Amino acid sequence: MIETDILIIGAGPTGLFAVFEAGLLKLKCHIIDGLPQPGGQLTELYPKKPIFDIPGFPSVLAGDLVDNLMEQIKQFQPGFTLNEKAETIDKLEDGTFIVTTDKGTQHHAKAVAIAGGLGSFEPRKPILKDLEFYEQEDKGVEYFVKDPEKFRNKKVVISGGGDSALDWSIFLANVASEVTLVHRRNEFRGALDSVEKVQELKQAGKIRLITPAEVVGFKGSERIESVDIEINGARMNVETDYFIPLFGLTPKLGAIANWGLEIEKNAIKVNNALDYQTNIEGIYAIGDINTYPGKLKLILCGFHEATLMCQSVFNKLNPGKKYVLKYTTVSGVDGFDGTRKEAEKAVVKSID
Repeated sequence: MIETDILIIGAGPTGLFAVFEAGLLKLKCHIIDGLPQPGGQLTELYPKKPIFDIPGFPSVLAGDLVDNLMEQIKQFQPGFTLNEKAETIDKLEDGTFIVTTDKGTQHHAKAVAIAGGLGSFEPRKPILKDLEFYEQEDKGVEYFVKDPEKFRNKKVVISGGGDSALDWSIFLANVASEVTLVHRRNEFRGALDSVEKVQELKQAGKIRLITPAEVVGFKGSERIESVDIEINGARMNVETDYFIPLFGLTPKLGAIANWGLEIEKNAIKVNNALDYQTNIEGIYAIGDINTYPGKLKLILCGFHEATLMCQSVFNKLNPGKKYVLKYTTVSGVDGFDGTRKEAEKAVVKSID
């Protein structure tokens, strides 16, 4: 059983920043996320695309923002349950919660903050015959690259035209024995430097690029042995050990929709006049997953909501204890790992 003060469901930017704000209040956090790494859609969908509305950053790459948030919260030692989805929640008589994932991991928390972005992400799947068979464990279809070593010296076919498809094609070019990138258009919608890198690797013979084309079928009795590719009305067959379709992710509330929360248009209604609490006391929703009058789905709004949520949890867990807000420029930041960050002290010296 994992014990924590605040259980955060969702490791996107809002969930990660909540760890920092909770840490300032000496509240411990643990995060659950269905993806294999933190960052939410910033990591999965557009890690190399710039974001222009983060205060203090004229431009910051999505992946770099995630890295910075992870560095910012490191001193507060959050726990992570990754590649698992929050499945059930039980409220105990003392007002605390037991949240169990789809893999049976149990978490005991004094408060729950749902920061699932647009919900749990599920991969967009191609419509192909026998896809479900090849989706079974180690039969050849993979939607995430959880362990690149799995593809060491293997033949890999990747489909897609975005950042994920480009980035993993580039990365696996130095891992797999053969990488084939298939896209239905000649143009790619990923970062320019990634497109240029793929072009370089193609010319060097490290990536086979097939466009405009589409994977239309599989061959193999026990597992994938090859894929059929349609190009300009003709068909070709490419031998492969793995097929990785990277067409983005589809957001869904998933099991959270069955938790008795008040839902409106696939979002969780909260009290924005106070603390972003849901209709169930002790459960909050912050970031893109919530809704209220005037809601804006912006990362900076999620940061604000996370801050007020943490203040509310502190007050509930410490009734009668007055918290005096101090600016970090004055108070500094004390980590749970014993580290301390503070501004340099002014030098006191007389002037002759």
